[in-house]
Amino acid sequence: MLKLAKQLMTVWCQALLLLCCTLNLVDSFAPSPVFQRHKYKNSFRLTRHTRAGVQELQKKYKEQAWWNEYFEDRSRQLKDLPSLSTDFYSWLNLTAWDRLHAAFWDLQTFQTKLERKRTELEEEEKEKLTRKGGRQTLSAKIQHIQLDLRDLMNQISSQMTYMRSSWTKPTFPSVTETSSRTTTTVWDSRLEGYIILRDLDLYLTKLARDFLLLASKLLMTQQ
Repeated sequence: MLKLAKQLMTVWCQALLLLCCTLNLVDSFAPSPVFQRHKYKNSFRLTRHTRAGVQELQKKYKEQAWWNEYFEDRSRQLKDLPSLSTDFYSWLNLTAWDRLHAAFWDLQTFQTKLERKRTELEEEEKEKLTRKGGRQTLSAKIQHIQLDLRDLMNQISSQMTYMRSSWTKPTFPSVTETSSRTTTTVWDSRLEGYIILRDLDLYLTKLARDFLLLASKLLMTQQ
């Protein structure tokens, strides 16, 4: 009887030790607020860097399209671009996951739009023989923005994976082959490119606020 009791005690101790090890392992993989906050701050800086590039490209685009870097038209919209209007209280109560998930897919929408516009501009540039010496074309400048957006999306995806290990970054088909002119006139084509850059600028401003809010919320939980 005593021997059986000792065996049960040994099994109990082993089970308890295994449970403690498991809990410690889970805790070690739990998202660290300090680490998360650091990643949000990095995302904020990358968003601001990307937005600065978009603003510079906007000026160049308007200079080439209308010879006027101060051209503005807020009345025109593209229906399939991400919405920029948000209810303040709904925005304030969004979860971190919802913000990151929405940002990832919204940026992909802009990526697709920019890729089609870049391909369209490349065709125009070849037709007009605008490549002279080392001069950088608008299509090349758009590609630089696309690379920045790609880095930002990768950063957001890594944050999502850190929050939920089940998240896997999706792969997107190339839009180059299916790219086609969606506008009928030169003016419409130029205006479409302007609207994409204009809304991307505004969206990145909104996204930067998201990252600041997420970082500040984590800071408040640490205090």
